[in-house]
Amino acid sequence: MKTHNNRVDIKVVIVGNMSVGKTSLIQRFIHENFKENMNETIGAAFSAKELTSMSGSKRIVGIWDTAGTERYRSMVKMFYRDAKAAIVCFDITNKSSWEGLRSWISELREVEENCKVYICGTKKDLVDEGISEREVPLEKCNEYARGIQVKLLETSSKTGENVDELFQSIVDECVLDESIIAKSSLQLAENDKRRMCC
Repeated sequence: MKTHNNRVDIKVVIVGNMSVGKTSLIQRFIHENFKENMNETIGAAFSAKELTSMSGSKRIVGIWDTAGTERYRSMVKMFYRDAKAAIVCFDITNKSSWEGLRSWISELREVEENCKVYICGTKKDLVDEGISEREVPLEKCNEYARGIQVKLLETSSKTGENVDELFQSIVDECVLDESIIAKSSLQLAENDKRRMCC
């Protein structure tokens, strides 16, 4: 994937318990395909893709896929630094992966306070196709997401449902933030000029 001399405009980290489907999510987004059995991520793996925001500007999204096992947990924290957004994954057919969600979010915010958090419920196809039972009620997820003011999407890496929408939301919101910051900086500069000349 060509990334313009490895330039990354928006750094995204993907975190969550082991086997919730983080690598499959990235595989679907970057390569637009699905592999049934993905290898366990050792430490972290990097991918990048260029997206066009709602406003028409292009951004290169750099994605760090982090290991979910306890033995890599302290190492994974290094990848939070300077992340503009984090996708915190849980498997909707696995209650314990949902229970681990809070600790991932609090750990992220300790390191990178202003990082935008997106909650991603994975493996929606297993429930839709009747292969597995849903263990985490959607209303419970929505209630928690509303409470901490973050976006929640349920995805399927197998069918592609909501995968592109998730990454598009990140790009659109980050670009919007950039324009707000730029406008407020311009406003401050103009106010300073007025103060100096009057």
